[in-house]
Amino acid sequence: MRNKLLVLCLALLFTTATGTLKAENEKPFVIPELRHWQGNDGALGINTKSKVLYTDASLQQAAEEMAADYGLLFGKGLKAKAAKDAGKTAAGSIVISLTDDKKLGDEGYSIAIDNNVTIKANTPTGAYWATRTLLQILEQHQGKQLPKGTIRDWPDYAVRGYMIDVGRKHVPLEYLEEYAKVMAYYKMNTFQIHLNDRGVKVRKDSWDDTYAAFRLESEYFPELTAKDGHYTKDGFRQFQKDAAKICVNVIPEIDAPAHSLCFSRFREGFGAEKYGMDHLDLFNPAVYTFLDSLFTEYLEGDDPVFVGKNVHIGTDEYSNKDKEVVEKFRAFTDHYLRFVESFGKQPYLWGSLTHAKGNTPVKAENVVMECWYVNYAHPAEMKKLGYKIVSVPSRSVYLVPAAPYYYDYLNHEKLYNSWTPATINQYKFEELDPCLLGGMFAVWNDLAGNGITVDDIHHRTIPATQVLAACTWSPTYKKVPFKEFDSKRTGLSEAPGVNELAQFKGAPNSIVYSLPKVKAGKKYNVKEAGFFNSISFHIDGAKEERGTKLFSNDVTDFYLSSPVDGRMAFARDGYLCTFDYYVEEGKSADILIECTNATTRLYVNGKLQDDLKREKRWITEKEPFEFIQTLHFPLLRSGNFKSRISNLNVIKMK
Repeated sequence: MRNKLLVLCLALLFTTATGTLKAENEKPFVIPELRHWQGNDGALGINTKSKVLYTDASLQQAAEEMAADYGLLFGKGLKAKAAKDAGKTAAGSIVISLTDDKKLGDEGYSIAIDNNVTIKANTPTGAYWATRTLLQILEQHQGKQLPKGTIRDWPDYAVRGYMIDVGRKHVPLEYLEEYAKVMAYYKMNTFQIHLNDRGVKVRKDSWDDTYAAFRLESEYFPELTAKDGHYTKDGFRQFQKDAAKICVNVIPEIDAPAHSLCFSRFREGFGAEKYGMDHLDLFNPAVYTFLDSLFTEYLEGDDPVFVGKNVHIGTDEYSNKDKEVVEKFRAFTDHYLRFVESFGKQPYLWGSLTHAKGNTPVKAENVVMECWYVNYAHPAEMKKLGYKIVSVPSRSVYLVPAAPYYYDYLNHEKLYNSWTPATINQYKFEELDPCLLGGMFAVWNDLAGNGITVDDIHHRTIPATQVLAACTWSPTYKKVPFKEFDSKRTGLSEAPGVNELAQFKGAPNSIVYSLPKVKAGKKYNVKEAGFFNSISFHIDGAKEERGTKLFSNDVTDFYLSSPVDGRMAFARDGYLCTFDYYVEEGKSADILIECTNATTRLYVNGKLQDDLKREKRWITEKEPFEFIQTLHFPLLRSGNFKSRISNLNVIKMK
């Protein structure tokens, strides 16, 4: 018997060593993590002859997105066709069809990878998420192959999202359009746009110097629309429609009756002096007439400006100074919940009803509440009242760039290891409680004027989006350790065709882009170099007029001679940052500029000339904040300079 066992063991060792035994493929790395994977042996080759076939017209969008995005990632797209028109199905094709598998729900899917790829889902949304999974796997194999096996995947939570405050900081619509693609790539499906707000109060005795803005075009009230950046109604409408095509629900938010300085400035008598001029006077009937008209402008008609199924009415942080105003606030909240619902929308609101306890009833049925702080809305109380809840806890997922409170960057490891939507600060639901719809993170741009750019915001949100995707889709079954997750996530694209981080492929300390000679007045094919790149060039100086640019793109100018004092400088998002250095006529120099997410350094002939670090400034005499001076170096258009610029290199920093 012993001899037989020995022979069997030796045979197993031999067949393993020679590859005779079939080995199961390991579970592919995907964000968010796959719920079920059964690996088989071998891989399926994918190439540009592979087709994406759909068996139902409702799946055409998912198939075409898959085919086009393959091209964005790997250089040449696939062909998408209706299965009935495709003829013989070639090996390596991707076939998408509908099924009736109750376990998969509305967003789940199955994928079988063998001689072809077979995707099945109950809905077009589930099918689209399946294509995101395939693309992420293909990215890690240069687009050429997929490990054979079967996948079954569906989310734990229905709402997985991100809120961005564009009220205090104008964020171009083009960027929001790009970010919707990022969210879709990681199966994040809810994008809340906070359209109005006011900055931190500058003077105790006056609101006059406090920044406030409303970002949406209004034809009813043209003077209301922010002059320093806003969205046209047509543009905002189209943004929502385009996002919906890739399964991202855009939720527009008009925040009232607090955070409403833009409204109280718009019309005399709207502000509640007793509670602060950023509070609307709820005892003034004209306030309701105005807000009714404003909401109507965006909600009425066959093709409303607010396109999606949800509209957010704000209700954040109103005063509870006395019982009379609390009851008025509750009546205001109830009125606008019902008003929005009368247009066929499901309303969202910020949780404030623990803070504003009273007797006036507030609608709860068919209402979604974002709970962020238990003293404003205690989750257990809100559940008892009948609200559906989205978890946005301030202590975990509030990101306020360069502020001395909340997070400058989220604590990714802590979130990944321990946070799910069931945790709202110190309160914890049972996981998958029926009242919990899901979770979101939020970017609040409280400190208007602190130098933060869209590039800075983006650098903070990419890892946050990847982590929150894992924490909201798959918290009950994710098994990949954080260190592995954090290492592998950077190997994935932001999204097909999206490179807002402005990174180049290449090894650290290598030259990833170069121009032997920079000609004046020329357009190049690279927009910019992002953080953790150095830009070096040689300059033979000439006399330059004030405002002479070396390079620019649509958002950033890099000056050889600033328009203010002639020093080397850069301007982005309306901020001018100046180095202590002049280009000297008749003199040559080797210039190196290091761009990081915290500082921008200038070296001249190998020596540090200036370091634009975070600079302490003050909101008030007692409240400091940090002014940020970071740079994505523009490379799209060269300026009309007279100096000679040569040997320009972009070097990937270690």
